[in-house]
Amino acid sequence: MHLSSEQTLTKPTATMLRSLSVVIIALNEEECIANAIRSCQSFADEVVVVDSGSQDATVQIARELDCQVYHNPWTGYSDQRNFGADHAQHDWIFFIDADEVIDGRLAAALLEWKQAPTIAANAFSAVRIGDFWDTWLDTRPEYHTRLYNKTIFRIKDVLVHEGPDIKDAAVVKLPGVIWHYGFRDISDLVIRFNRYTDLDAQQAHRNGTRFSLLRLLLKPSAKFVQQYVWYGMFRQGMAGFTLSGLWSFYIFLKEIKLYEIDWKKGRSLKKH
Repeated sequence: MHLSSEQTLTKPTATMLRSLSVVIIALNEEECIANAIRSCQSFADEVVVVDSGSQDATVQIARELDCQVYHNPWTGYSDQRNFGADHAQHDWIFFIDADEVIDGRLAAALLEWKQAPTIAANAFSAVRIGDFWDTWLDTRPEYHTRLYNKTIFRIKDVLVHEGPDIKDAAVVKLPGVIWHYGFRDISDLVIRFNRYTDLDAQQAHRNGTRFSLLRLLLKPSAKFVQQYVWYGMFRQGMAGFTLSGLWSFYIFLKEIKLYEIDWKKGRSLKKH
């Protein structure tokens, strides 16, 4: 685990210039949610957990760790995150997933941010690094906007890959890392890829993108080359090779599902 002595930081106090609510959405996350919550307790004035119907000990664990727990039936990622922000006490929202952990450097940066006399933006991002077969995939760190002022921004109304709808607003990078313990096994990853590509294809179709044979032929292989060569995943052995192949598979699924959406609509029209 990346929780260490760095996490034994000062609790938020009344002298802080600004308060912050952490929002976590959850469903059957008993194996990991405690680590996510504990990694935020040094800087969070409250932790809000939005549960969509867990059948395990997720809710009990969150309550034992003094979180504010709300039940909201699942209607989508964006809706759940906005529900959590709407029920949070404070205007500033920091959101993480139940399988993520904030490292000590980022926790310290957020405490410093809370005490700063002035701030440079209304949205802030941090690096997220994921794992795969006990390998941290840090060849190409990705910045995700996770801290934002809810009086100015809301989570974008999209089916997947949701985040604050910042448009052209300035986003300042924070030091530190969000460690993403997202990998369970290949079977679980394929199931999630199948679910995410359903949403990705539906969102693309909603945005006006239609199936392209050229994209289907070129994009999956291009994605593999991008991941494995350009982003340096070849340095991470079999983990890098396998994940590059899986991302190629992801692109293939998304593109062929775009075709299927049009095919289903065409078949339905013929029946009528």
